[in-house]
Amino acid sequence: MALGSDTGGSIRGPASLCGVVGLMPTFGLVSRAGVIPNSYTFDHCGPLARSVEDCAIVMQAIAGFDPRDAGSIKRDIPDYRAALRQDLKGLRIGVLRHNWEEDLPASEDVCKAMEEALHVLKSLGAELEDCQVRSLQHYFDIKVIIAETEIFSIHQQYLIARPDDFGADFRARALPAALFTANDYVQATREHRRMVAEMVPLYQQYDAFITAGQGEAPRLDAHRSLTFWQRPNLFTASNVTSQPALEICNGFGTHGLPLGMQVLGRPFDEVTVLRIGHAYQQAAGWHHQHPQLRVGAQAPVLTPPPILAGTADQADAVTREACAQAARRAQTGGLSAQR
Repeated sequence: MALGSDTGGSIRGPASLCGVVGLMPTFGLVSRAGVIPNSYTFDHCGPLARSVEDCAIVMQAIAGFDPRDAGSIKRDIPDYRAALRQDLKGLRIGVLRHNWEEDLPASEDVCKAMEEALHVLKSLGAELEDCQVRSLQHYFDIKVIIAETEIFSIHQQYLIARPDDFGADFRARALPAALFTANDYVQATREHRRMVAEMVPLYQQYDAFITAGQGEAPRLDAHRSLTFWQRPNLFTASNVTSQPALEICNGFGTHGLPLGMQVLGRPFDEVTVLRIGHAYQQAAGWHHQHPQLRVGAQAPVLTPPPILAGTADQADAVTREACAQAARRAQTGGLSAQR
């Protein structure tokens, strides 16, 4: 097993691409003490493992209140492993189909795998019904304003003093947060609370929710830092709503690489999320497949693309000056904080 941190998908994304299980628990259930912070509002810690049962075993060891984490919440901890069952009779599951069909249209492989997975869940006794929440873009916008403002504030002093010690990809994500204002942050936190409240009626209607994970892993040389700012992902919404989210393999694509889906639950109802994931995993058996390794194979030589394409000259003068002023304010504020 391994432990990961998840602010916008960093447990579930790697789990999806690697064909293993990753669990982002409810915010406050697992301590973040000792973890380098990214976002005080959205950081979660959780396990990655080969099976759902393994994740349940790890959760038994790591869940619980920790006074060293200001976000930690006191809750009774159930027996996660004992709750695992082979069937899903009596469970009502909302299917967030619009996530992968409309909000962020997925590949044919992902769509096919999702339909087959839904059929398996039905065969296990679950009652499925399509349901609707906000678009992925709405959740992503709120997460980015809050989280990138927080990570910029955390590292501002050192971004000023020693920027070259940070990776170029990190700088491409953190530095633009200097353009956000206090008003942006406050309005985003207010909208965040509304998004959490909007889920309450759905929690009364459904025991859990299903949505897609990622498709097959892209090549490393296809990475573009700017993409982070241009499109949402399938994971961020549950960071914003503070739901537990389990990523599990639900098949393989045409190139032989893993595909994934997510099981989302009510806050602090990891028991149901793990139950659904375990029953599906035992029925589908995808976790028994392992990569085909070739003895003596050489890793391809890849040339990463430029971190950012284009230049400041492509923006109009007013935009350039507004960005320059925001950067100057951020630098002055950072120096004042150091003093």
